[in-house]
Amino acid sequence: MKLTKEHLKPVSNQVYGQVWGQVRDQVRNQVRNQVWGQVYDQVWSQVYDQVWDQVRNQVWDQVYHEIN
Repeated sequence: MKLTKEHLKPVSNQVYGQVWGQVRDQVRNQVRNQVWGQVYDQVWSQVYDQVWDQVRNQVWDQVYHEIN
């Protein structure tokens, strides 16, 4: 019995499925880490600035009122 492309098709599909699954997961993780890193940095800097301003203003107001 000679192996033909038709015989190998199920095997190649299975191998392709496994390889594609691994590659897909790796790429997805990389993209997610990169995008998440960028978004996290942006959001954190914005939130940090906002919270810092609020806290600074509140503390400054309290201190200022206590002094005067």
